[in-house]
Amino acid sequence: MEQPAGATFRAGALYDDAASTIRPPRRGAIANFMFATGIENSIPTIDNGRTRVDQMESCGHYRHWRLDFDCVEELGIGYLRYGPPLHTTYAGPGRYDWEFADVTLADLRRREIVPILDLCHFGVPDWIGNFQNPDFPQLFALYAAAFAERYPWIQLYTPVNEMFICAVFSAKYGWWNEQETSDRAFVTALKHIVKANVMAMTEILKRRPDAIFIQSESSEYFHADSPAAIHAAEVRNRWRFLSLDLNYGNRVNSDMYEYLLENGMSREEYHWFLTHRLKQHCILGNDYYWTNEHRVFADGHSEASGEVFGYSEITRQYHERYGLPIMHTETNLREGPTGQEAVQWLWKEWANVLRIRNVGIPTVGFTWYSLTDQMDWDTALREKNDRVHPVGLFDLDRNIRPVGRAYKKLIRDWRDILPSFSHCLAVPIAPLGGGGEKAA
Repeated sequence: MEQPAGATFRAGALYDDAASTIRPPRRGAIANFMFATGIENSIPTIDNGRTRVDQMESCGHYRHWRLDFDCVEELGIGYLRYGPPLHTTYAGPGRYDWEFADVTLADLRRREIVPILDLCHFGVPDWIGNFQNPDFPQLFALYAAAFAERYPWIQLYTPVNEMFICAVFSAKYGWWNEQETSDRAFVTALKHIVKANVMAMTEILKRRPDAIFIQSESSEYFHADSPAAIHAAEVRNRWRFLSLDLNYGNRVNSDMYEYLLENGMSREEYHWFLTHRLKQHCILGNDYYWTNEHRVFADGHSEASGEVFGYSEITRQYHERYGLPIMHTETNLREGPTGQEAVQWLWKEWANVLRIRNVGIPTVGFTWYSLTDQMDWDTALREKNDRVHPVGLFDLDRNIRPVGRAYKKLIRDWRDILPSFSHCLAVPIAPLGGGGEKAA
């Protein structure tokens, strides 16, 4: 999720010659590189829970899902970040409405488009409430278990999308869901969200032992504006890792440990994350927009700095910390007056992806997000204005944009010559034909 440019926070040589070729994935294939897009299923609530912001509704996917899948095929894309809306699919404890999921996922399977299944995207059903609910992790794990039972052919998952952003926007900025603005609310949301993610992975692995989890997490960096801002920027640059540290069972440093304990996480809760480590089943998917870098000022507030280090340097920092294969899971830029602004951003992000591959960081995929334009992204979904944000590969009439044509060409040009370091680093994609949907 791109942050609005005005968002603030106050503290308390491109490639080597290919030795092998890359082909579009098919049944039982080894996916050396995953070109992807996504259909966003964000469902946060605003107005103190009175209004649901449903991107699949506002962008017309419920009405045009077949056409949307046609668009994916038109571009030659083999992977789609996708998932049914949680708030309508998960009707209550032990109660599920699989109708929309059944028909759409069956069609993706027929088309041999591999879903990267997005189970929870910024919101929960009304009956759960919000991310302050301590029952959320267990309830979400039950949903993940039921989902994996019903669709045993699905292998790739993002259980909870952008855990850090979800907690910040819901419980620190006060924009979504619980609309809280305190460190204690943030830590509460964070521990519930990350625990839900880990518990969901556990349940899916019980039913699909070769499942692969592609985190989609915002990659951030905080720059000090002046010497007086250095300490605040350093703290923020440790704070940005909290969601992934907990998710991967990575010990935080002493000041972050104190921060967590001072704001409601118990020692036992912290150690739970250290002893439930599923990192070996994961790919670190990271998202980068021009608002992901921040300028921190002496008084503690920050604002978007625009691109300073760029994707490759910030990704190097995340890879150095976690040592996992990387997938660029989100980026976009709105189309401007020339029509070429997004095209230039696509080229720049792709150059950054090639750069990190060349320096030895295993990189398995790239995603332009989303397939179509979005609605109200200019306010990060915190207002329902029905204002089109032109960031898609297609507009909302499903007409291809210049960046869509550029991405189609990029995929066609690179898929057959993109270097693969080793088959040991390729993603093992199991046959889509295996298994089958469970009966209702």
